Amino acid sequence: MRLKDKVAVVTGGGRGIGKAIALAMAGEGADVVVLSRTASE
Repeated sequence: MRLKDKVAVVTGGGRGIGKAIALAMAGEGADVVVLSRTASE
């Protein structure tokens, strides 16, 4: 999966599966926007 020049919006990305997905997408070249319920995550 090559995501260069793509933007990914990941909800629930502060921990768990959402975090893993956000990191994987970033690793494939996407610009990632991560949303979480709390600022500390």
